[in-house]
Amino acid sequence: MPIYDFKCRQCGEVSEILLRDSGQTARCSNCGSEDVEKLFTTSYLITTEPKMSGTTCCGRAERCDTPPCSTGGVCRRG
Repeated sequence: MPIYDFKCRQCGEVSEILLRDSGQTARCSNCGSEDVEKLFTTSYLITTEPKMSGTTCCGRAERCDTPPCSTGGVCRRG
């Protein structure tokens, strides 16, 4: 069920309102007025970078002398 932000034209309060169906009327959570306007909001996604383990494909802390350290997941150091 979507949650929308509405701003009341009577008191200026901004409220998050859960609308269970499209026919439901939004009311200000502060003063109860139905004179509200739906605000345009965007969704966002928080992502994080994967943490590096500090080791190479063969488990060494330093990279191999011959780049790339591995090809196709197979360590060149053998």
